[in-house]
Amino acid sequence: MRGATMDAKTVVENFIKAFEKMDYDAACALIADDCTYTNMPAGMGTVTGPAGVRAVLEPFFSPTLENEFQIIRCLAEGDTVIMERLDRHRLADKWVELPVVGIFEVKHGKVTCWRDYFDLNTIMSQWPQA
Repeated sequence: MRGATMDAKTVVENFIKAFEKMDYDAACALIADDCTYTNMPAGMGTVTGPAGVRAVLEPFFSPTLENEFQIIRCLAEGDTVIMERLDRHRLADKWVELPVVGIFEVKHGKVTCWRDYFDLNTIMSQWPQA
């Protein structure tokens, strides 16, 4: 069990580091083809696979010059990883901060399920309006 826990945690840490750098290719390489991704409060539904995740996050991060994802806590048991983060996004004129809890499931070295929980008003009140 310990080996599975370490592997899943490492996969998620590498996944988050890739998104922090906005390295979509590296991040998407860690996503299973049938992975489901849901931003829980956003009401945007669930997307599937690397292309679905990329289609949501790449446009969202377009005004971002730099990310800093601070991992506050990371708990893993078997193939499940729970990660509490402070996602910081540097925009042209300011830093935007969003406390997030993500729940990940990992199988065979790839993320198969990802759900992020956060307060939608916290991010939208700070994010540039299109």
